[in-house]
Amino acid sequence: MRVLVFGAGAIGSLLGYRLAHAGHDVTLVGRSGYVRAVQMHGLLLEEGAATNAARPKAVYPEAVERIVDLPVSRRAWDLILLTVKAYDTYEAAQVLAPYVSTGLPVLIVQNGVGGEELAQQVLEQAAIMSGVITLSVSVLTPGHISLETTRGGLSLAPTREGQSVDNWAKIFAEAGLRTATCRDYRAQKWSKLLLNMLANAIPAILDMTPHAVFADPPLFAVERSAFLEALAVMRALQLQPVNLPGYPVPILVWAMQTLPASLLRPLLRRLVASGRGEKKPSLQMDLASGRQRSEALYLNGAVVTHAERMGLDAPVNEVLLRTLMGIASGNVPRDEFRGHPQKLVARIQDARYKDTRCKIQDAGFQ
Repeated sequence: MRVLVFGAGAIGSLLGYRLAHAGHDVTLVGRSGYVRAVQMHGLLLEEGAATNAARPKAVYPEAVERIVDLPVSRRAWDLILLTVKAYDTYEAAQVLAPYVSTGLPVLIVQNGVGGEELAQQVLEQAAIMSGVITLSVSVLTPGHISLETTRGGLSLAPTREGQSVDNWAKIFAEAGLRTATCRDYRAQKWSKLLLNMLANAIPAILDMTPHAVFADPPLFAVERSAFLEALAVMRALQLQPVNLPGYPVPILVWAMQTLPASLLRPLLRRLVASGRGEKKPSLQMDLASGRQRSEALYLNGAVVTHAERMGLDAPVNEVLLRTLMGIASGNVPRDEFRGHPQKLVARIQDARYKDTRCKIQDAGFQ
């Protein structure tokens, strides 16, 4: 099978490595430093501490910076993996469009809600599938990645009526990935969003570790409130949480709704630690790298946008989103919130107070 991986970051590299190792003809599209490294040394994957003593085994997929760098005879594939960040989806789809024939399978694997819809606007002729991955992967150096966790895997879902993903799940399973399938891609994406939200935006804003956030009762209360706002939106969309590889999301939802904080906090510390390993939260890594765009638009931002459309309130997620995007854009000084959790908590309490006053006034009570 011939596979194109467009957006060969950590996740794209992992999927490309697995498929290439299984004998598939893989082409990776990435940045110049990445391409040079893969061309010279192959694509390297480390899996856990047991492999660190020896040089990890390399695979040698083709790597290019642009599709036009490939010979014309190499510009046809059986599957395209689109693994860019959600905010790059539309532009990536435009680049891919000239090479996507009618019915060509395009699997989108990324965090956040909304990427599939963005791709469908451009790739109307493609057979778009949705994927989420529950493995933590880090980039050590260009072309050299490390699998931080092993409990997760890849979940696939169709985006159209009558579409099946069973055969693709079998192919990825044969390539060494734990796989699952889901009937409703929206339920799959929102279930992953619930996982992605945990200890992500708050550590990024405050530049704190997830452990420190969970150890702080007011910050943990904010985490829980943001999660429950997302859950309310999900249910308004008539979507139910689904299990993902290694993660029983419905049980997590029950715990967030039911358990006292004294029991829930240590439980979530273990969940986040097992899910990310030593890797920092993705939104924190984005801020540290100086990126002005953020996946928060497709995580907390998705909650806010859908809440507004359905007449719901999501003040906690709105404050987290605005604060984080303000820091990313440079409009909010990085040090204003770094190490000052009380400032963030106060801002959220103020937003909740204003939201409550607006509701009272709208009901006719002054």
